[in-house]
Amino acid sequence: MLNKLEACGKNRYYLKPSGDMRVEALILLSPKLRQQFDEGEALKQLADAASLPGVVAPVIGMPDIHTGFGLPIGGIMATDLEAGVVSAGAVGMDINCGVRLLRTSLDAGALTSGLLEKLLDSIEKRVPAGVGKASRYREFRQPDLEEVVKGGAAYFIKQGYGYAGDKEAIEAGGSLPGASLGAVSRQARERADQLATIGGGNHFIEIGKVEKIFAPDAAAVMGLEENKVTVLIHTGSRGFGHQICTDYTARMVQAASRYGIRLPSKGLAAVPIDSLEGQEYLAAMACAANFAFANRQLITHLVREAFTEILRLPLEEIGLELVYDVAHNIAKVEEHRGRKLLVHRKGATRALPPGHKENPALYRATGHPAIIPGSMGTASYVVLGTERIGETFNSVNHGAGRVMSRKKARTSISAEEFQASLRGILLRAKDLRSLFDEAPVAYKDIDEVVATLVEAGLTRPVARLKPLAVIKGEGEEA
Repeated sequence: MLNKLEACGKNRYYLKPSGDMRVEALILLSPKLRQQFDEGEALKQLADAASLPGVVAPVIGMPDIHTGFGLPIGGIMATDLEAGVVSAGAVGMDINCGVRLLRTSLDAGALTSGLLEKLLDSIEKRVPAGVGKASRYREFRQPDLEEVVKGGAAYFIKQGYGYAGDKEAIEAGGSLPGASLGAVSRQARERADQLATIGGGNHFIEIGKVEKIFAPDAAAVMGLEENKVTVLIHTGSRGFGHQICTDYTARMVQAASRYGIRLPSKGLAAVPIDSLEGQEYLAAMACAANFAFANRQLITHLVREAFTEILRLPLEEIGLELVYDVAHNIAKVEEHRGRKLLVHRKGATRALPPGHKENPALYRATGHPAIIPGSMGTASYVVLGTERIGETFNSVNHGAGRVMSRKKARTSISAEEFQASLRGILLRAKDLRSLFDEAPVAYKDIDEVVATLVEAGLTRPVARLKPLAVIKGEGEEA
């Protein structure tokens, strides 16, 4: 029986160790989100993570926390690099699901509904959406996979699919070290035909605008201005990453007992970081992470093509420059509190504080942007981590977080409710009914979720983005 959550500061709740827990858990919730939080499976999953060998206190739940596979989505688990474990389930199925933000010089008022429709047509012509969809371009369906998984976004930037400055505005420069295609199964390689696609689930391409600036100084560094058009691209490693997670979860389940590890659940299958299985997983995970960085880079290139085609303006006038690109599902070796740790972020975003040496030069003084996309039809945010963000291993939430299961959303939301929730936003999808589980009512209030960390002193809001038109893909990845 788990202990109950106890308040331990502004928007902070503490779960004392009990049962097999080796360390405590910390959940960040506003009073309103605390009332909504069901102390059920998601809390148990945090407690399970806190029972793994070498875990470092605390295991953390973000305000968008909800039940996942193994570790809850919105969960952060750090393990000691020498004595700890790595878990494929604590990274997630869609390795490096992430989001990038592009800014433009365009006034939002100049994009009529007719122009928005044409832009959506042009993007859809280039970027397939939906589960199982392969690239429309042969060179992306049959890429030099060895080069892609090692070079990530940088590989395609060198090939001419991007601006020279794009690399500096991507987490880890768009390429994690240590990737080895030899650690990837044949089945996963066969699913590497989905570059330049967004897939299904909560992934999207969104044309929007900067609705409000909260921090003019930081917004100026990022090149964000009120009422200027923006583009958000939210997708990951597609079937390639899913297969890698599936493969290594099964392998870790089989291997755990050999290392004396008692698993709390299959979803948290884990092995020592320095084991053969652990090292090969990290090499395969880096392949998927770099594939995802490359995927978002190619989509960016195709979005730039679409804008120039429809607006008949040179890119120099449009802009579409990269503000930043962040990963959501990833494990990275980082230094915290004087120790080297493997930080698993599942449905969580890294947010380095001002002055951190790993910030890009442009963002050294402010900290790099963390981009928090809302649910379909609601606002998104750009925030910065404060000097106190080390409390969460330099992590913030990655979105709004579900408050309703997909099954419940599909059966309880009417077509009328769904249409009303879009509030005049243009939505492009083949079957709107298939997207009911992505309706705003199925998610927590993004404003409340973002305010939770702001009030806790962990983040500083920079800008609020409003959607104008969205492309969504149907289905869930498998």
